[in-house]
Amino acid sequence: MVGGNAIRGTRVGAGPSGESERGESAPRRRVSYWCANGHESRPSFSMDAEIPEEWDCPRCGLPGGQDAKNPPAAPRTEPYKTHLAYVKERRSDADGEAILAEALERLRQRRQII
Repeated sequence: MVGGNAIRGTRVGAGPSGESERGESAPRRRVSYWCANGHESRPSFSMDAEIPEEWDCPRCGLPGGQDAKNPPAAPRTEPYKTHLAYVKERRSDADGEAILAEALERLRQRRQII
């Protein structure tokens, strides 16, 4: 028996004769974007699509612009904050002392009951 699989060597979605079955693809244009590290990416867009000002670099993730000599600056990332840092933003030291004193007083009262 010769050849047991009739669809051997094809990929999912491939038609029997390609473009004639699916129709013509939309006309496209490639736009160059450069990031601060000097990487160039060239995504393609439909001719009638709106071209974005910035495009994220697929190699390093920095934003890229269309001007090779003046790429956009890397975004400033905030350092990780601990829970204590967020609490200190909301409360003053005096508030913290008052809350601590209140909690200690409740703890002492519970210990006297037991």
